[in-house]
Amino acid sequence: MPEPWMIDELAYAGPEHLDPAFVAAYDRKQGYPDPAADLAVFEEHGVGEDAVVLDLAAGTGQFTLAAARRFRRVVAVDVSVAMQDALRARAASAGLSNIEFVRAGFLTYEHAGPPVDAVYTRNALHQLPDFFKAIALDRVAGLLRPGGVLRLHDLIYDFLPAEAGQVFGRWFAGAVSDPAEGYTAEEYAEHVRTEFSTFRWLLEPMIAAAGLEIVDSAFNARAYGAYTCVK
Repeated sequence: MPEPWMIDELAYAGPEHLDPAFVAAYDRKQGYPDPAADLAVFEEHGVGEDAVVLDLAAGTGQFTLAAARRFRRVVAVDVSVAMQDALRARAASAGLSNIEFVRAGFLTYEHAGPPVDAVYTRNALHQLPDFFKAIALDRVAGLLRPGGVLRLHDLIYDFLPAEAGQVFGRWFAGAVSDPAEGYTAEEYAEHVRTEFSTFRWLLEPMIAAAGLEIVDSAFNARAYGAYTCVK
């Protein structure tokens, strides 16, 4: 049974994740990030073809499908039934049978078997308030074998509070005007108001407290970060 103080991750992810129409348009709006660089990071850190890799908040599975072609087993975890259904269909169409589908989140996923070799997560940790981010990262560390790798992408703020207006102004200026083609300035502003993206100088101590070492980090527009962490 979940603890009575635990949040409902699906509620925090937003009701749109339940909508098959939203899921069908999700990739077009999010873009099509090439997973090759993330797969290369795992390889550089000793994650080989026989590895078990966990994709937390797998969404429609752009990383999951690529990873399943590289690694022995991939566990695709998401709180959304609609996302899981879309990913199952894609995996079947691609003839991939080494993917396990689990409906759960950062706070509820229970792993069966030995610790995993790597964890990947993109654009999802920000859905949790900071207290729960710290718990989620601690749980991720507990899923990894010693030497295992976490690859984390998310909206993370690389600036001081007094710089927020300036940074957000530049960020929003690069937004699209058509919401079908990507994220508008209004949607970026809604994200800042209603979701839980945090400063890197708050997130990085959480990563360290979980027993993970940051071996690489990179930021874009001072608002989007990518981390490679090793247990």
